[in-house]
Formats: sequence, structure tokens, C-alpha cells
Amino acid sequence: MKEIIIVIAQFLLSISLLVVLHEMGHFLMAKLFKTKVEKFYLFFNPKFSLFKKQIGETEYGIGWLPLGGYVKIAGMIDESMDKEFLNTEPKPWEFRSKPAWQRLLIMLGGIMVNLILAVIIYIMIAWTWGDKKIPLDSLHDGLWIPHPVLQDIGFRTGDRIIALDGKSVKYLDDLIGAPNVPLITASQATVVRGSDTLDINIPKDLPKRLIENKQKTGLINLRYPFVVGKVMPDSPNKEAGLQKGDRIVAVDGKPVKYMDQVMDYLHNHKGNDITITINRNGQNIDKKVHVNDQGKLGVQLASLPLDELEKEGFLRIEYNRYGFFDGIGKGLHRAWNTLSSYIDQLKMIFNPSTGAYKGVGGFMSIAKIFPKTWNWLAFWEITAFLSIMLAVLNLLPIPALDGGHAMFTLYEMITGRKPGEKFLEKAQIVGFVILLTLLILANGADIVRLFGK
Repeated sequence: MKEIIIVIAQFLLSISLLVVLHEMGHFLMAKLFKTKVEKFYLFFNPKFSLFKKQIGETEYGIGWLPLGGYVKIAGMIDESMDKEFLNTEPKPWEFRSKPAWQRLLIMLGGIMVNLILAVIIYIMIAWTWGDKKIPLDSLHDGLWIPHPVLQDIGFRTGDRIIALDGKSVKYLDDLIGAPNVPLITASQATVVRGSDTLDINIPKDLPKRLIENKQKTGLINLRYPFVVGKVMPDSPNKEAGLQKGDRIVAVDGKPVKYMDQVMDYLHNHKGNDITITINRNGQNIDKKVHVNDQGKLGVQLASLPLDELEKEGFLRIEYNRYGFFDGIGKGLHRAWNTLSSYIDQLKMIFNPSTGAYKGVGGFMSIAKIFPKTWNWLAFWEITAFLSIMLAVLNLLPIPALDGGHAMFTLYEMITGRKPGEKFLEKAQIVGFVILLTLLILANGADIVRLFGK
């Protein structure tokens, strides 16, 4: 329960920050061009508000429906569908009376703030935490490939991935950097397997296969030892004498170094009794254990810190610290990479042949990105990613989104013809229906996945 509360708290804090600053972008642009802002709200407030206060010409408040936020700009057709102003002559302080270029900047204000915020966060991360990366060449025995779909397309445990689409990859994050997964958006991977160098073609429908497979293992993992964290109450081996910290070093007399070797052996000996050799405080001890029908011992695995794995020679960690100017460059570079990677993922979602749309989720999926323990580095990294995601999604040319308003304004600037108010009103309704449908489908998919249907 505590973990759920921590995840929800991080999610709400991040989303609230992003929404307020996004709407602040619209607000500041409107004020810059002397446009009246009637309301500024965090969350939506149909029927009633949790809090509201009138300051000057603007009502500031907090709604009860946490689906975003809004600013209500005088003389603009928006999600409030307030059309009374259409019956009056345009006022100088109204949105509709402003030149097209000013209206365009007002509509893009939120997107610009989101992009700037992401850059600032990435710069702050570079200054405060620097980099902590695992070079792929330090993984002498390659990577663990637990997912059957990746195995089906040609990957094998022990492979050393050295390039994606012909571009060299140096660090583990270059393959599976969260929340982006560059491996999925690539079309080809180059791997070293033993003394051979191979090219593996990555099918366009990889996301579809991953979703349909429903395997809960990771795509690619580090190879690390099998260490007992806890013996579960319903374990068939609760009387076997296993203890927290026991490390399996052999199965039926066969030496094993990595967890994947142990798990493969267990999978091939479901329902059987086997002898494992554990190392406890430097001493090897043989234990007879039973493998259940799922190929498991009934133990919870220990999570080994990366610095401990480094001390034992399983990997190497590179630490980089950044000065003032280097940090700015690093932040800009990381923001650009995140933006381009997210656009690639969005292209896959809009391409039906990839099946990536089946993996789209709503608020639950976003919340699950956050760690189960409070971690400020992870919080800011995820918030920066979500800020870029919010900017890109708002730029989509859908009426009711900033991108839709910008599209109509650009049409006016190019053709010299302003779309009629009635047309904009109907377009807003259509856009709102589209957004509501997408919202229901995305969050409905979360609910279906939650109950495993």
C-alpha cells in the first residue's frame, strides 16, 4: 500500500507541475499581448471547484477532475464552449481581436514552456547528478535476453549489441534507456556472438508481438547472479534451509554464474527435485530443493546494487560530472534525443502495421513509470520526459488541442481567410469528442490490462 501511495504522489506532483506550467505559458503570452484571461485552473471543475479565488480580472482555482487544466481566454472558443461573446462586437482585450501571429503565439505558449522546462530539468540533472552509465563493453558475457519475442527474431542471451541501424551504441541506456526504448524503434541491430558479428532485422510489428505475447519479463537485462532475497511462505522449499543472501553457484553439480543460467535449468526441470550449491558467507553448501510446476523455487530474488556488481567484476560504471557550460550542452542534447525518440514512438503508434497502438495506456500506465520508492533523480527524469510528451501531443493538429488552434491560425495567415466562428465552434466539438474517445479507450485499456483480460 505504501508503494502505491508513493507512486500516486509522484504522479500527481509531476502532472500538477506540468499542467500549471503549461497553462502558465498560455497565460503569460496572453498577458504579453494584453489579452484578458478569465480563468486559470489546475484540473477541470465541472459544476464546482475545490478552491477558487478572484485576483484582478482572473479567477484562479483547483478543480476536482484531474484530467489536466485550462486557462479561459476572453473571446476564444475553447473546451468551456462559452459562446455568449459571439453575440457581441469584438473587444480590444479579446483573443479574437488580436492579429493572427499573436493568437498563434498564445496558443503555442504552453508547448514552448513544456519544451523549455524539459531542457531546464535535463540541465539541472547534469549539474546535480551527472551521468551514471554502464558501458556495454564491460559486460564481458553479453546481455540476458529473457523475452521470447526477442529470442524469436534472433537475439540470444550472451549477445553483445554494438549498433542500432548502423549507429554505434556504447551504453546500456542506448538500448533500453527509460522511458524510451531505442531498441524497439530500430529496424536493425548488430550483435557480436562469440567470434561472429551478425545483423538482426527488427520487424516493424515488434511492438504488436510484444503486446500480444503478454510476457512480463524485461526485454533486455544485465546478467547477474541468482541471490535469494526471501523465501516465500508458500514455497515448496521453505524447509530446505535457504536464507537471504544465499547465492546459487551450481545446479546438480554444474557451475553457474548468472541468474539466467539457473532459470533456464529450473525451466527444464519443472516438477523435479534437484541439488543446488549455494555460497553462504564464503562457504559452499549443497541443498536439495524442489522445482515447482512453473519452474520456480518459490523464493524472491535479491536486488543487487550496481556498485556491488561492479566490485565483483560483473560490469563497470562510468561516472561523469558536468560543469556549467557542459551541463547546458548535455541538457540540450538529452532533450533533443528524448524528443526525437518520442516522435519515433508516436510514428509507430500511428502506423497500424506495427500494432504499437495496442500498447497505448492512460493515467495508470503513466503512473507506473514512476518508481515504488521516492527517488528525486528518477522523478525529474520522468517529469522531463512527460513534459516533452505533453508538448508533442498538444501539437497534434486535432481541434480542441493547441495544435488544432494553431493549424487554423496558420491557415488564416497563409490564405488570408479567417475560419468562421461557427466552423470553429463545430470543429471544437468534434475535437473534444475525439479527445474524449481517445481518453476513454486509453484508460479503458489500462483497466483491461489490470484485470488481465
